[in-house]
Amino acid sequence: MTQTILLVLCILVTSSGCGAARAPETIDDRPLPPGAQATSLLGDPLFPPPIAEAAATRHSARLAEARAAYAHTPDNVDSILWLGRRTAYPGQFREAIAIFSQGIEKHPGDARLYRHRGHRYITIRRFDLAVADLERAAALIRGKPDEIEPDGLPNARNIPTGTLQFNIWYHLGLARYLRGDFSGALDAYAACVDVSTNADMRVAASHWMYMTLRRMRREQDAADVLVPISRDMDIVEDVAYHRLLMLYKGEVTADSLVPTDTSVAISDVALAYGVATWHAYNGRSSEAARLHRRILATGQWPSFGFIAAEADVAAARSRGGRGR
Repeated sequence: MTQTILLVLCILVTSSGCGAARAPETIDDRPLPPGAQATSLLGDPLFPPPIAEAAATRHSARLAEARAAYAHTPDNVDSILWLGRRTAYPGQFREAIAIFSQGIEKHPGDARLYRHRGHRYITIRRFDLAVADLERAAALIRGKPDEIEPDGLPNARNIPTGTLQFNIWYHLGLARYLRGDFSGALDAYAACVDVSTNADMRVAASHWMYMTLRRMRREQDAADVLVPISRDMDIVEDVAYHRLLMLYKGEVTADSLVPTDTSVAISDVALAYGVATWHAYNGRSSEAARLHRRILATGQWPSFGFIAAEADVAAARSRGGRGR
C-alpha cells in the first residue's frame, strides 16, 4: 500500500485508528501487484492509465481541495462523496471505494454513496458488488423526487446533464449488461428512459437499450427505441451515443464513425464499442473482433466501452471462440 493510500485511510478514521478502515486490498481475495487497481476479465493486472499533464494538474488541485474539505467536516456526506470522486478521477479506484465504504458506515441511508461505489465496482470489474450497491441505491430513491447530480468534470457549457436517479439506473443497467443479464439490464434502461429529462439522458439510455434489445434478438422493439431519435437533438455531452443511434437508424455509416484504416482514438472508445456490437448482432463477427482488438489496444481500461469490449472478448473465449 502506498503512503498516499495510508494517509487517506488514516484521515478517514477519526476515532479508532488506521486499522478500522476497509483497505482497498480487502475488496476481494485476488492478489494484485503493487499499484494495480484491478485484474481485467482477461486476467491482466490493470494500473492507472496515464493522464495528460494539464488534466493531472487539475485533478491534483481539486483532490487537494476535497481533502481539505473532508479534514474540516469529516462526517459531512458531501465531503466524503467529493473526496471519493476526486480520488477516483486520477485512477485510484480502490482507494475511492474505501472512502465510499467509510461513508456508507456513517450514512447508510444515502443513495449517492452506493451509486458512486457501485460505479467504481464496475471500473474494477466487480460487477456482482456493483449490482448489489446499485440495487440498494435504487431502493433508497424509490418514491423520492429526483435531483441534479453535479458534474465532477464539467462539460463545455457547464450544464449538468445527469440526475441521481438516472445515474443509478444507468449504472445498474450497465452492471447487469456486463454480467450478461440482458433482461435485467433492459429493466434498468427502461427506468432510465422514464426519468430522462433532456436529450443527453435520452440518447445515453436509448443507445444501451437498443444494444440490449438487439442482443436479446428483439429487433422490432429495438427499432421502436429509435423512433424519437433525430439528427437535430441538442446534445451537450453524449455526442458519441447520438452518432451511434444515427448509425442504427441508417443515417450515417460505420466507417464515418470509426475509420477502418486507423487506430481507435482514446476519445472514440464508446463509438468503437457501439460499432463493434452493431457488427456482431448483424452477423459480422470478424469485424466485431477486429474492433475489439483495436479498443483493447487503447489501454483506456476504465472506460465503459473498453470494459464492455473486454467482457465480450472474455465471453467469446469462454465459449471457445477466438476472442481477440
